[in-house]
Amino acid sequence: MKKTALITGATSGIGKATAKLLSQNGFKVIITGRRKDRLKKISYELGDQIYPLNFDIKDNYQVQKALESLPENWKKIDLLVNNAGLAAGLEPIHKNSIEDWEQMIDTNIKGLLYVTKIISQKMVKRQMGQIINVSSIAGKEAYGKGAVYCATKHAVEALTKAMRIDLNPYNIKVGSVSPGAVKTEFSIVRLKDNNANQKVYAGYQPLTADDIADAVLYMATRPAHVNIADMLILPTAQANATVFNKKNH
Repeated sequence: MKKTALITGATSGIGKATAKLLSQNGFKVIITGRRKDRLKKISYELGDQIYPLNFDIKDNYQVQKALESLPENWKKIDLLVNNAGLAAGLEPIHKNSIEDWEQMIDTNIKGLLYVTKIISQKMVKRQMGQIINVSSIAGKEAYGKGAVYCATKHAVEALTKAMRIDLNPYNIKVGSVSPGAVKTEFSIVRLKDNNANQKVYAGYQPLTADDIADAVLYMATRPAHVNIADMLILPTAQANATVFNKKNH
């Protein structure tokens, strides 16, 4: 029987790449996101092993209603990939927008918790399952002009460790994958600039969404006795959160 995965934030970037790769490797995949048109397009592209679920992860009521609405043959979720997340703004703490803070906290922390609570309860009843949280190098170290984003990803790291303890008695695997610089819509969203990627990723080869999807697939296909608890992935040109080997820049 095919396993079922649910991926949050699957309308672009890492989430979309992960949905594609998992579906190509025998998973049924529930893709979630706010952008209904993109969900429909991805479902059409990837075929009948994809189920689109449209909701705003920041709204607990929407999360509950959407997950309750799943058809019976999609309710048994074996793998949860908590991918939805974003950075908003790149300013020092005294200049940050409170609206940006709230968007990051509501998405990166509270949204993850809303989805995890509902799905983990069902995994506990079945005494099996796996949760993979997509964190960031920003969860491993802090850097200037990213205080609140770093704080939210440090929270994801702490939640992952604590969830692994809480769910250990129920045979549920919990781990995280923490990417460095990945060329997706991340910087466009963060800087609110459609040309941001040309500046941020110039002079070196960043990771791609497919690189992270490949790591998620690896984590999700280990034998039952193996749990990958923590994976940090950087492009070769990146040494830490702020040090890059950029050519001609």
